[in-house]
Amino acid sequence: MPVLPSFTLTYQWVRELRRWHSGVLVAVHLRLPDDQPVTVGRYGAPPRQVTAAQAVAVVRELDDPRGYEVFVPRAITTAEVRQVRDIPQGVGWRYLPAAHGRRPCPCPACLPRGAYKVARLRRRFPYDAPPRPKSELMTWLRTATTADEIIDVLYELGRGRRGGAEELAYLADHPDPDVRDTLESILRAYRGRNARRLRERLAASDSPASDLDSH
Repeated sequence: MPVLPSFTLTYQWVRELRRWHSGVLVAVHLRLPDDQPVTVGRYGAPPRQVTAAQAVAVVRELDDPRGYEVFVPRAITTAEVRQVRDIPQGVGWRYLPAAHGRRPCPCPACLPRGAYKVARLRRRFPYDAPPRPKSELMTWLRTATTADEIIDVLYELGRGRRGGAEELAYLADHPDPDVRDTLESILRAYRGRNARRLRERLAASDSPASDLDSH
């Protein structure tokens, strides 16, 4: 990725790459000639063949550059490496851009057999499992102790139209941003004024200014 004004967009791939690579990831900053041939595009779509300078311009002009990637079709030389820096391991998105509040699809097409952590994901999100009653889910939610456990229950609560959003209000102050993001998303399945007010409260509290990268 080109270095962008937003820290989180520059290093957006960290969380997704950590799904496939164990250990700690670092960021390697490169300086390439402006006329270096590269490819640029959103993952899953045919990339465009452009120069490095053109690729930077393409990405910087996007309203939403999440999911974009730039590839250099050759080995990088030592002289082109300008900096290696530590980065937070929780930056960016997982599964797909804007995935907060959306459960991973466990179908065989999206999670092929043998892929990394597929068995664990299918245990958490059974394919075509019938929805559990709300009373059972609320019991699970009250006893959940980790962010992942809370998010799992919230995903299931968001599978059908419901009332009683006020029962979830205490999660609006949860310290984990993924819990708050998931809560805001699943509240779309809730009816009534309490659901709308709770979503507005979450939107107002989770809108910090973008981090800036100094490089």
